[in-house]
Amino acid sequence: MLRRPLRASDSVRQLSHLELGDLGERMAVVYLRSLGLKVLYRNYRGPKGGELDIVAREGEVLVFIEVKTRRRRGKGRPLDAVGKEKQELIERGARAWLRLLGRSDMPWRFDVVEVILEEGARPDLTLVKEAF
Repeated sequence: MLRRPLRASDSVRQLSHLELGDLGERMAVVYLRSLGLKVLYRNYRGPKGGELDIVAREGEVLVFIEVKTRRRRGKGRPLDAVGKEKQELIERGARAWLRLLGRSDMPWRFDVVEVILEEGARPDLTLVKEAF
């Protein structure tokens, strides 16, 4: 959650880690909608510790999306930060979401949205479908 509203004068360097993540998630929602996905929920936390940044639908497919935001390029892709431990948290959140729906027979997948917000450059967003 953002601790304060963003202002046009804000620099990417000035944002806290949480503010940067929230900004990346909000940008990812706009990006996903522009690609035709229907965003259903943001920041779902399952009762047993699972977590999902975004739950969306693409046609009949339920999409569980992790958003990784970086201030600059280098040090690998944002996708590289979604390791085994993080994948397990996302999978636990997805199972909890499917239990809420009362069905697990619908098709689903795990995607990652990479967001790179370099100072002075246009934001770069990439959707990695079926990331894991």
